[in-house]
Amino acid sequence: MLQGVIQAIVLGLVQGITEFLPISSTAHLIIFTDILQWKTLWDKAAIDAIQFGSVIAVVWYFQKDIHQILSGAWSAVQRRDWQQEEWKILVGIAIGTVPALAGGFLLKKLGVNLDQAWLIAIAAIGGSLLLGLAETIGKRKRGFDDLRTSDGILVGLGQTLALIPGVSRSGSTLTTALFLGLRRETAARFSFLLGIPTLTIATLVQAKDVLNRGDMLVPLLVAIISTCIFSYLSIAWLLRFLQRQSTWIFVWYRVALGVALLIAVSQGVLK
Repeated sequence: MLQGVIQAIVLGLVQGITEFLPISSTAHLIIFTDILQWKTLWDKAAIDAIQFGSVIAVVWYFQKDIHQILSGAWSAVQRRDWQQEEWKILVGIAIGTVPALAGGFLLKKLGVNLDQAWLIAIAAIGGSLLLGLAETIGKRKRGFDDLRTSDGILVGLGQTLALIPGVSRSGSTLTTALFLGLRRETAARFSFLLGIPTLTIATLVQAKDVLNRGDMLVPLLVAIISTCIFSYLSIAWLLRFLQRQSTWIFVWYRVALGVALLIAVSQGVLK
């Protein structure tokens, strides 16, 4: 039990730090559990389930924004004002959530396994190139008040790429938002808000499967708490960072990660 709790705290730290940075939390958790040989306890379902801590953190951090969007959307419904900003943002988030959920359901139904180190490496490098391109050509002129329904739909489509471990959900949505001309901090904020429905539904489905295993109740709870704390800190840090800095540090990190993984695969360290 103690070993499981210690592993839970460590994995919560890894998940919390990497979920909202554009570097792919799933890739890091898969690699981490593989190298440390923790997959006996922390299989794919358990790893996905601890992401619920990230859901709690993002709702906690953005509670004012969420309240504003929901109350504004409700006001729009009452007045039948379909042009109100909050209504358009909510509709965009709702529609943008569908492709990722549909794609995730299809992959699970077909039993497709994408958790392979070589694929993660290629996805990490490919995602870094797209992020670098978005950073280079993105106009970064639009703020949160300039969001449109189409932004939610397009960023939601970008989110489907994150079904491939290594792409990064926050990375793909941040990249798409930068291509659409959003400022860096706005792009990150919108990325986090758009990810709430997808993360919530996906983690609840996985948690249901994991809770059927009696040995996972305490470790899973500890992992979720650890994830929540470190996710909150990661969100706060990233938003402050993007107010002053570009995303190039993440571009180069992803390239280095991808190259290191390819070397590890070639040496037989990872499969």
